[in-house]
Amino acid sequence: MAPYSLLVTRLQGFFPFLKKALGVRQYHVASVLCQRAKVAMSHFEPNEYIRYDLLEKNIDIVRKRLNRPLTLSEKIVYGHLDDPAKQEIERGKTYLRLRPDRVAMQDATAQMAMLQFISSGLPKVAVPSTIHCDHLIEAQLGGEKDLRRAKDINQEVYNFLATAGAKYGVGFWRPGSGIIHQIILENYAYPGVLLIGTDSHTPNGGGLGGICIGVGGADAVDVMAGIPWELKCPKVIGVKLTGSLSGWTSPKDVILKVAGILTVKGGTGAIVEYHGPGVDSISCTGMATICNMGAEIGATTSVFPYNHRMKKYLSKTGREDIAKLADEYKDHLVPDPGCHYDQLIEINLNELKPHINGPFTPDLAHPVAEVGTVAEKEGWPLDIRVGLIGSCTNSSYEDMGRSAAVAKQALAHGLKCKSQFTITPGSEQIRATIERDGYAQILREVGGIVLANACGPCIGQWDRKDIKKGEKNTIVTSYNRNFTGRNDANPETHAFVTSPEIVTALAIAGTLKFNPETDFLTGKDGKKFKLEAPDADELPRAEFDPGQDTYQHPPKDSSGQRVDVSPTSQRLQLLEPFDKWDGKDLEDLQILIKVKGKCTTDHISAAGPWLKFRGHLDNISNNLLIGAINIENGKANSVRNAVTQEFGPVPDTARYYKKHGIRWVVIGDENYGEGSSREHAALEPRHLGGRAIITKSFARIHETNLKKQGLLPLTFADPADYNKIHPVDKLTIQGLKDFAPGKPLKCIIKHPNGTQETILLNHTFNETQIEWFRAGSALNRMKELQQQ
Repeated sequence: MAPYSLLVTRLQGFFPFLKKALGVRQYHVASVLCQRAKVAMSHFEPNEYIRYDLLEKNIDIVRKRLNRPLTLSEKIVYGHLDDPAKQEIERGKTYLRLRPDRVAMQDATAQMAMLQFISSGLPKVAVPSTIHCDHLIEAQLGGEKDLRRAKDINQEVYNFLATAGAKYGVGFWRPGSGIIHQIILENYAYPGVLLIGTDSHTPNGGGLGGICIGVGGADAVDVMAGIPWELKCPKVIGVKLTGSLSGWTSPKDVILKVAGILTVKGGTGAIVEYHGPGVDSISCTGMATICNMGAEIGATTSVFPYNHRMKKYLSKTGREDIAKLADEYKDHLVPDPGCHYDQLIEINLNELKPHINGPFTPDLAHPVAEVGTVAEKEGWPLDIRVGLIGSCTNSSYEDMGRSAAVAKQALAHGLKCKSQFTITPGSEQIRATIERDGYAQILREVGGIVLANACGPCIGQWDRKDIKKGEKNTIVTSYNRNFTGRNDANPETHAFVTSPEIVTALAIAGTLKFNPETDFLTGKDGKKFKLEAPDADELPRAEFDPGQDTYQHPPKDSSGQRVDVSPTSQRLQLLEPFDKWDGKDLEDLQILIKVKGKCTTDHISAAGPWLKFRGHLDNISNNLLIGAINIENGKANSVRNAVTQEFGPVPDTARYYKKHGIRWVVIGDENYGEGSSREHAALEPRHLGGRAIITKSFARIHETNLKKQGLLPLTFADPADYNKIHPVDKLTIQGLKDFAPGKPLKCIIKHPNGTQETILLNHTFNETQIEWFRAGSALNRMKELQQQ
């Protein structure tokens, strides 16, 4: 059969009357052929096809309605509307009902997502879905040993996920396959896709021109159940790139710079859309790096326009048919000329310098040339104890090649790393290919340890032995997130994030004061030398080595498949429905904790050793808010029990209140719940008797997760009202009987001395979300609708 593109050409040449009837643009002709030349979404789902024809149809409907040029983000998002003809569309205000193309889940969040899906009673998922085992492998001794240990320790969980996937039609990537986002980029992402994933760094897929959004497990359940998924119509922040990357400057420096500009909450409620002539100087995997770390500025997601770098990557990963189809529809995979952005940032890549961000927050940006001086002034340790490269952000073939290029220069002068050095391949395909091409061996020779194809230290899965807890130290990573205690549970670890090649150079030098652009190293022979800027292929010259086959297809007939959850398991627990709203205002809520300062999902539901309980709601609830700082005493995991007046751990106090029928509330600061998509940070307070979370502002994913579980995420109408509430007060929330979109609720603050104050609380609930609250959770509401 003739190639697809040739068929299009022949149709245009020999049937002009058809072309005229359908419109003069080539993609109209392509849509006619879509059914004749179907292209599968992935090699693993040959009967699930890319629907560019539907995307085109929806975009045309919306374009006529809005009568203006569209950004790329709008084309893809609005192109997936459930009802493009009637959907109200206003950036930053209306809620969109969308039909995502697929769902991806990592093993730590998939447990709760699949438990919720099982509770729904549905027989099969309605859209292509996958589970990826990457979060439960602890870095300890090295790749193979750590993987064997993880398979043994987590056998019960892996078996549950494998059998649940087989039962409900979900593809299963076994432990050792790699990090979810790298697997998605290699196999599932494509230009124009709308994908949701139960991990905050799902936006990684934007490097391949897709709108890929991190969500909680309950959102994933909605999509897997075939229910339209709701998303507040995002604003669009444009980042115009000019010039080109060169020298030591890498794609990572783009997002490190943007994080410094926008801060950790500057992207909230918006999609960041990169465009401009500078885009073409960035590799596809480099674009993915930029989109991945966009999660750290609170962005809904980030995206790049389809170009030849993406086409090259698609072809190299065995998806040339998708690239050809994308070529036919390219007009829909790039922004319209003259489109409007709600905010515009311009970055000249010719002038961009290597950056390093931290410590303790990913938006504290420094040029590498200046960080040593700043560290001396601030009292941060200059000595680098460990350098760590890899993670879902920076573990591509190009990343490993550039790091190896730096290491090779050091070896040529007889040097090895002064710091400890670890390498995390992003996938089994990357691991096998860098082994074949010699990169892994070079990195070992310079002093590195190659870890398992997993998240590892990036998410706290690190059995670190070189320091004691409480010991002040510095590490540098190519990761995306560096909150307090994030990597090793040590609050005194000063973690900095930068590019893999800068990490490698700093690990060789052993100090934050080293600037590879200007400073010299001393070789074994006593001669000084300067590292040259690394250069490496963005893709292997030969084909990728796929390595071991780690994918499990769901069977065609799963009627005999069992999914067992032992009632005595300490790792898994079937879910019980949350109680419905009783129709009354919330009276005399006790304040469990008034949080001071930053409170991420790591503070609310820690990862690391707690990951093993992600499938057991009651057990993991023992980590509720143990990292949050109590404003009353400045301590973590120490709150006053209002009944006994004794201070104790937050989870114990919450359990006491629940046992005695005392409903409670949490008071939070700015951007409450930033960071991971983990819905456990919403499930745990609901499970232990919480009813509302009142803050100055919320991170997007966490706010939605709270709504899904029947909690009230509320914000102070006047942020200064945060100061009116004290931990010993009681709160009454009024107006729930008339709960309506856009209508504030009233809060009565009852002080111990008998005085009262009244403040207003805002919310972002729409009608559907109010129904979730009344039903007790989104899952409860789903079941109600099934019974009607």
